[in-house]
Order: sequence, then structure tokens, then C-alpha cells
Amino acid sequence: MATNQPEQSSKDFFSATILVTDNESDSRHALTSLLREQGFSVVEASNDTEAFRYLACQSFDLVLIDLNLPSPHVTRVMEQTTRLQPDCGVVVVSGEHSFSSVSRALRRGALDYIRKPFDPEELLTTIEGVLGKRSLIKSHEAIQTRLEKSEALHRYIVNSSPDIVFMLDAAGHICFINNKVESLLGYPPESLCGKHFRYVLDDRDVARGTYALQGPDINADNPRSLEVRLKPQGQKTATRHFEITAFPIDPQTWPQTGITNGGHSTQSARYYGIARDVTDRKEAEAFINFQTYHDLLTRLPNRALFKDRLELAVTHAKRRKQKLAVMFLDLDRFKVVNDTLGHAMGDRLLQAVTYRLEKCLRPGDTLSRFGSDEFTLLLPSIHSSDDARGVAKKLIEALQSPFQLGNHEVFVGASIGISVFPEAGLTMEHLVQSADTAMYHVKARGKDGYCFYSDNMSTNTTNRLSMERDLRLAMDRNELKVFYQPQVCAKTNRMLGLEALVRWEHPERGLLYPGEFLPLAEETGLIGKLSEKVLSQACKDVGRWIANGHPDLRLAVNLSPSQVEHPQFVEMLMNRVKAHHFPGRNLEIEITENVIMNDLEQISRKLRDLASTGVRIAIDDFGIGYSSLNYLHRLPIHTLKVDQSFVKAIRSGDDGACIVNAIVAMAHGLKLEIVAEGVETSEQLAYLKNLGCQQVQGFFYGPARPAAEISKMLSVGDWCIANAI
Repeated sequence: MATNQPEQSSKDFFSATILVTDNESDSRHALTSLLREQGFSVVEASNDTEAFRYLACQSFDLVLIDLNLPSPHVTRVMEQTTRLQPDCGVVVVSGEHSFSSVSRALRRGALDYIRKPFDPEELLTTIEGVLGKRSLIKSHEAIQTRLEKSEALHRYIVNSSPDIVFMLDAAGHICFINNKVESLLGYPPESLCGKHFRYVLDDRDVARGTYALQGPDINADNPRSLEVRLKPQGQKTATRHFEITAFPIDPQTWPQTGITNGGHSTQSARYYGIARDVTDRKEAEAFINFQTYHDLLTRLPNRALFKDRLELAVTHAKRRKQKLAVMFLDLDRFKVVNDTLGHAMGDRLLQAVTYRLEKCLRPGDTLSRFGSDEFTLLLPSIHSSDDARGVAKKLIEALQSPFQLGNHEVFVGASIGISVFPEAGLTMEHLVQSADTAMYHVKARGKDGYCFYSDNMSTNTTNRLSMERDLRLAMDRNELKVFYQPQVCAKTNRMLGLEALVRWEHPERGLLYPGEFLPLAEETGLIGKLSEKVLSQACKDVGRWIANGHPDLRLAVNLSPSQVEHPQFVEMLMNRVKAHHFPGRNLEIEITENVIMNDLEQISRKLRDLASTGVRIAIDDFGIGYSSLNYLHRLPIHTLKVDQSFVKAIRSGDDGACIVNAIVAMAHGLKLEIVAEGVETSEQLAYLKNLGCQQVQGFFYGPARPAAEISKMLSVGDWCIANAI
């Protein structure tokens, strides 16, 4: 029988170690001798105790047990063999003709039996068969162990993957999916097996994701790759972005059908792939893209994105023969808030302004932050200029109520320039430039309003640039001169004070009046330097006249809004006055009602600080602004100046006279002094005298004069303006 086995197999079998257990020494020795002749290593045991000792200290491939041993001994040897050496086979040797004892041994785990007296060839065949069976069992167990380890390793690798690993059948149903799907999306893997993969696709990507697997060109060398959004279970968290790579499975190499590990599909897998979470990358890309095209403070589109949208809107407007509007919006008084309260508060103000402006927009409009305190607005598809006018009014109205910044209540306005396509320009650049030009015209008119671009503004813009250059040079070349207009007692014609007025002796255009260049100085930021020069010269001139015998002569100075709104206004003004040793009680500053009401809290504090030093406060152009009795009562105001437009209207039965009557009566009731501006006729003077107006000024007493002429007038002993004229 041994000759039928391969040589290597026979060698392995006959090198086995066998334990022979038999209480009959002759039978035991005969069996041992036969086995040893065949090359087996044999150990003899005459009873169960010896067998136990050998089993405990030596390894055996086979145990032969003679059933002539007492039955309990046979049972104990078999139990010990199974317990101590489970891989060792057991064969029983029986001299009994009854099969009952052999059957009991086989039921207890024996692999075969041999009858006595035994035939040597039959004995060796039986032993070889048992050893071969044990070898096959061991090999199978070793392979099974390796398979289990391999499967465990595969399962560990798949479930430890940072990506979702999946398999799909031909219809797109999930056959297998690893545990990563639960940590990333919240789905237990078993809940997805059997479902179509579109179950986890975001609704926006269902069509694209389904089509991707239907492409005819997908193969192992050309897998399908795409980025999709997957929705988490329960929608409790945001949709996540995944990069999916799917490969087809060749049925010849993966022919399995039936239930796949963890799944419910009865179809064979036809696709396998991975889904890599790229949410962080997509969010980083989105943030970088947002930074590129948006202002991070206000979250509004920036200049680049606005121009891109405007260019697209112009193209559509040309194709559809529609109108569109561009607005250029500049915040008034923002710089004052930013300088006074700091950049942090300035940033909060810009955010608050943005919030209000956005509430005024129509769907499809684009509001962008164009510069520090500049915004642009695109209004596509408007029917007429009235649509833009309505939006502009909304924007201005939205900014009228005060902004609360911490403990501070501040006011800002907006100057809005509007250009309409195609009238104001046919290109993106032209429309923005036209809106910017129109905005500057609003600034020149006094801010806080809107203006549509017109063709004549281009010429004015060129003149403006030339004027700005000349104005900068004028301050260095001493071309700015201070003229003085007397303020006269209506009853005695005596000169009580002088209003300082600036004139520009332009080398080419001649003598220019304030209305021709002061708005430009405001826009360009030159007003501060200009005002310092005027105030310094006026303090020198009037201070000299006061020292030369006119101690009660008063100097009236007009102050611009930007000067008064400056955070260090009081300190700067008083430092300038003290530098020229000018007495504060002889100084009267003139400001308009609008300046006061733009930021009543801050201006009130500044005016009280000035009044405490003896400086007088006058309201210039009274009657054309708020004219609120409330603020007149609250502030340290000394004088009301009636605007010349009302004085010019003094005629019999004219409404202007009624307004003058009311203003004078109001001033008397509040115990305030009155100065009427623009008095040009004796009729006007007589009317004002009858009302009880204390002081007047105007061309009736002559135009504003240079300092040299005023010096001659003051040389008249009684200061009588009539005598001086």
C-alpha cells in the first residue's frame, strides 16, 4: 500500500511518532517491532498511567490503544490524548469479534480500528490512512487559519481606510460598504446595503452621479472619477463633498453572486470604488475664491467681482436693448467717526451700513464695497431712470437714522452718483467713471443726496482737476486772501464785528469767491489747511485792531462741517487762537444747522466746551435747515444769522417777510441776538429795524474788503460805518 503513495508522502508518514498502549507485553512488543521496522518512532506504554506520562511530555502523531485495557483506562487515555494533544489521531486495537466495543471507541473520537491478530500489511495501510487523514486535516486547518487571518487583515484594511470603500451591482445597488460611511455620514453600513447609491447622493448631483456609471468608456484603465455631494443621515450636518473613483469588475475575475459581506443584494458586484472626503479642500477652495472676489469685512462683492458682473450685465443689456444703472456711493462723515472712535468702531459702522443698504436692494442687484468708505451698486434691467431714483432715495433714507456703536450714537449720510446705460456710457469703465463723476457733483452741492450723470459733467471734471492743482499751489504761493465784511448795528450804524471771508486771487481767472473753490477744498481734504491759514491771518489782523483801541471788535469765522466734525476740533481751534494771543471772548464761530443735527451729541459737547472759554456760537444761514427750537434751547447759542434768501424777499406781502418776522420773534423769545445777512436796500434795512433786528450786514454797507481798507475805516473815531463809507 505504501508503494502507491508519493515518495515524499511515504517518508513523511513513516517518520511519525506513535504511542503504543497495551497491557500485554508480547502483543505490545510485536506491534512495536513491526512499526519500528517501517521507520516509525515508537514509544511503549503498558498502562494508562504510563500513557498519561508520555502524553504530557512528548508529542505524538498517533496513539494505538488496545481495547484489552480496562474500559475506564481506555476512556481516560482517549480523553487525555484529546485534551493534551488534540491534533494526535487515535486508533484502537481489538481482539474481540464483537463490534460494540469498537463502536464505542469510534464514538469517543477514534479514527479507525485494527483487529487482532492483525495482518502487517493491513496494519500499515490503516496507520498510513489515519496519518494521511490527520495530515489533510492539519493542512486544511492551516489554510483555514491563513484565510481567516487574510480576511481579518483585509477587513481591517478596508474598515481602517480613511475613505469609504464600496461595491455596486450592475443596477447601482450597494453590495458592500465599509464602516467609514458611518463615521463620515452617519449611516450604519448594513442600512445601506441593497439600496441604490443615489440614496446618499445630494439631490443636486443625482442625475450627474447616475449618468457617470452609464458611460460606455468606463473600464479598468479608464475608471470613472467625479466629485459629488453626499448627504448625511438625518440632514443634521451639512452636505459633504466626496471625490469618487469607480472601477468596473470583470465577471470572469469576480464571478461570485449572492449575498456580499454585510449586504442584502442578490446580484453580483460589478463596480468597486472609493469615495474620498474632500470637504475640507472644497471649503478651503471656496474660502480662497471668496477672498478673491469679496470684501471680508462686509462680505460684499469686491471691485473685481462687481466689474465682472457689470460687464456681463452690459452685454445682456446690449443684446436685449435694456437699461441698467450704476450707482457710486460715498459715505459722508465716515472719516470723522473712524478718526474719533477708532478703526474698530469704523469697521462696525461699515458692517451696519452694509446691513441697511442690502435691505434696500431688489433681487438681482449687486452691492459691492469699492473702497474704504465707497460702495457701488448695479441695478440691471431697469425700465427708466425713475427706478434708479427710487432706489437712491431708499438708500439715503435708510442711513438717516443714527447708528448705535457701543455707547456712541453716530450719523452718516451718503452722496450717490448715478449713471444709466446707455446714456451715460456704453462700457463698464465708462459707466463707473460717470457714476463717480456724478457723485463728486453731489459732494460739491453739500453732500447727502443723489445726482444723475450728464454730459456737461465731463467738462466740469476736467476743470475740477485743474482747479485742484491750482488750489494746492495757491496755498504755497500765498494767493489766498482774507477779506472782511462788517457787521453793523442797525440803530447806530457802528461796526460791531467783522466776518472773515476768503478770496482767491487766481493768476489767470482773477478774484474767485468761496463758492467757486471751497467745495473742492472740502472734497480733496484741503479745507483743513486752508482754514488754518484763514484763521491765522484773521487772528493777526483783528487782534492788531483790538490792541489798537477797539477792544470790543468781534471776529466772526465760518467753519466747514469737516472742521467741526474733526475729533480734535476744540483743541485745534483754541490752540490756533492762543498762538496768536487772540482773546476768546472776541471770537464768534459760525456753523450751519445741518452740521449740528448730523451728530447732535458730539457737536453739543464741543460747542459747550467752546462756550466755556468765552467763544460765541452763531447759527449761519438760519431758516434753511432743521430750524428746531429744541436744539436752540439746549445748546449755548448766542446769535442767529438770518439767511440772505429771506432778507431779499422782504417786500410787501411776500412770504419771505413772514419768515423773517418769525425768526426775529423766535430769537427775541429765546434772548438771542440777530444778524440779518444780505441787506442791500434801505427798504430792507428799515423793515429789519422795525422788527427789532440788532445787527445787519450786506452790500448796503459795501462788499467785503481787504484788511488795509478795514484799517482805514477803523481809523474813524466813532467807528461809524456810514462815516467810513
